[in-house]
Amino acid sequence: MQTRKKYIFLALLASWLLLFSFFGDQLRRFAFFPGRKAEAQRTWPRWTDQSLLKTFADPGDLQGDGDPSLPSPPERRAARLSVYKSSRCRMETCFDFSRCQKHGFKVFTYPRERDQPLSESYGKILSSIQRSRYYTPRPEEACLFILSIDTLDRDHLSGQYVRDVDEKIRGFPLWNGGRNHLIFNLYSGTWPNYTEDLGFDLGQAMLAKASFYTQSFRPGFDISIPLFPQDHPQRGGGGGRPGPGSHHIHNGKDIISLTTCKHGKDWEKHKDPRCDQDNVDYEKFDYQELLHNSTFCIVPRGRRLGSFRFLEALQAACIPVLLSDGWELPFSEVIDWSKAAVVGREMLLLQIPSIVRCIHPERVLAFQQQTQFLWDAYFSSVDKIVHTTLETTKAGLLPHRSRSRFLWNTLPGGLLALPDFSTHPGDFPFYYLHHGSSPSEKFTAFIRVVSSAGSPSQPILRLIQAVSGSQYCAQILVLWSCHQPPPPRGRWPQTTVPLTVIQGRGKLSGRFLPYAAIQTDAVLSLDEHCSLSTSEVDFAFVVWRSFPERIVGFLTRSHFWDPEQGRWGYTSKWTNELSIVLTAAAFYHRDILMNALVAAVTKLPPIKVAQHKQHKDTVPQQVGCEDGAVQSPPAREWSPSAPRSAAAKAKGTSGAAGGLPQQQDCLNQLADWFGYMPLVSSRLRLDPVLFKDQVSVLRKKYPRLER
Repeated sequence: MQTRKKYIFLALLASWLLLFSFFGDQLRRFAFFPGRKAEAQRTWPRWTDQSLLKTFADPGDLQGDGDPSLPSPPERRAARLSVYKSSRCRMETCFDFSRCQKHGFKVFTYPRERDQPLSESYGKILSSIQRSRYYTPRPEEACLFILSIDTLDRDHLSGQYVRDVDEKIRGFPLWNGGRNHLIFNLYSGTWPNYTEDLGFDLGQAMLAKASFYTQSFRPGFDISIPLFPQDHPQRGGGGGRPGPGSHHIHNGKDIISLTTCKHGKDWEKHKDPRCDQDNVDYEKFDYQELLHNSTFCIVPRGRRLGSFRFLEALQAACIPVLLSDGWELPFSEVIDWSKAAVVGREMLLLQIPSIVRCIHPERVLAFQQQTQFLWDAYFSSVDKIVHTTLETTKAGLLPHRSRSRFLWNTLPGGLLALPDFSTHPGDFPFYYLHHGSSPSEKFTAFIRVVSSAGSPSQPILRLIQAVSGSQYCAQILVLWSCHQPPPPRGRWPQTTVPLTVIQGRGKLSGRFLPYAAIQTDAVLSLDEHCSLSTSEVDFAFVVWRSFPERIVGFLTRSHFWDPEQGRWGYTSKWTNELSIVLTAAAFYHRDILMNALVAAVTKLPPIKVAQHKQHKDTVPQQVGCEDGAVQSPPAREWSPSAPRSAAAKAKGTSGAAGGLPQQQDCLNQLADWFGYMPLVSSRLRLDPVLFKDQVSVLRKKYPRLER
């Protein structure tokens, strides 16, 4: 009996404990708890030592953000979700892959209607797409469609706001509910809360948008782009005000935080008590000078999450310190921002100074270098922003053939390391050091012949003998670019390496075609009239193996800016500076050639190597420029180190009539294609003999180079 009572008591006790644990809050409101009344929730703690605390901001302002008209976080979240009615869209659910199967990834832009308003920024975007390698003027070939309606500014208070977009796009026969469409947008929503409302139904369209909220971003479907100003350059390769509260960290020494109230015509009517002092401090500094001399730049949110300060900081090699909670950073799916930016929280602003001071100087330098790489590779022009958007979109369609994040975040970047060539970093010469690998230990000699003769000339025979004697030569390919058939095999010299004759097309650019016979990484490009010794070839190849991403050669030229003509000039004047190594006698990687392309990719100049002194002779001037390659015509035997004629020593003049003007036109055409002059000048020349010594020449590695 006692045992039964004990179990009944324990069961009742357990029941009461469960009741209190699950329904305790509701029981407190019952009448049989008269002494426990619900306490009113305090909006801010009442500090007992409030008089001893330093005042930074009014607690009421912090809780209400200083503006009672602003919506609460739940209201903002509901507004965002109402904008993206197709928030569950992904590539596999809202994209028609069948349109991309026949013609691949092609992009079509809608034709612009008459009297249709178009902002300067959207005009640049459309122009960039139409110049890209993916553009097609035929909609039946297109995989992706871009509207001609300007959707960049969707603030209905803006003068560039386009009305009745819904009605217009529903009339497009290709719209198809937004499938396979990409919408560009920089500004969404309007005062006072600036939600992500675009003012029209996106349907199943993808969105390339600035100031993207992370909660609204659809991974693998949408693209977060940077907010760029209207004067952002179309090609080639930019001020602002900090957010409220940033003056708390200003000390006037190593932390400078400036703002001004002078915004708009009626700024005096709306100025606050701090306005006059802020204006005085603001006038003490030059913004651009301060920006370029700062190590860290705070990038707070503007009216929206994005800010112009972001690109300004990247351009100035100032490490951005981001204070914009919930911002999906630009191209975040391919760019690793942890290597280039410090991401902070808005509520922890006062901790930012101590955080950045703890970053090691070596890491600071690495951050700054990465900001410069990212700016130049993806953000320095509208072209690069648009092309990065297209490449990221294509990667979402073909993830198995997309670039790795390593390629996107390492020089030269994802736009230049195309997955159509390879997705493996080891196939690119830029990444040999990263992977601890090196190029092949042999080279292929590629000799272009244009002379019409029944048998090889004496210069060609001597050149073949000299090249085949190199310990690094794997094979010799002769590109026969004559109208007459090549001589029979019996008339070619006997060599220790395979010799193959290839029938060319007669064009100057024929030597740059991807011939299947070339099996080595290194290619020694030679003209038939070149005169080189075996020692020169060996030394040049050893130099190239140390710099496989650059062109290494003997004959150099340089470019200069002509202020009188307002264009780039080309000169063969014998100076200390060089920016071009002619491919008439040069080593290069088989996958990267041409001086302008190599310089644009690596940001490095070519390398000149020494040559045998006895070969100095007059050199014919260059007269051909085709497909970005600088070529030389057939002429008598010449040496890579030949001195220029007196007529050729003057800039803008040529030793051969009509030579340099054609080269100058070529250079200016290349500068127009790139949007800037990609060539990089250098004064470096590598020589195997650093100084004269008493060691016998016969005991040296390159005895024939020192006589």
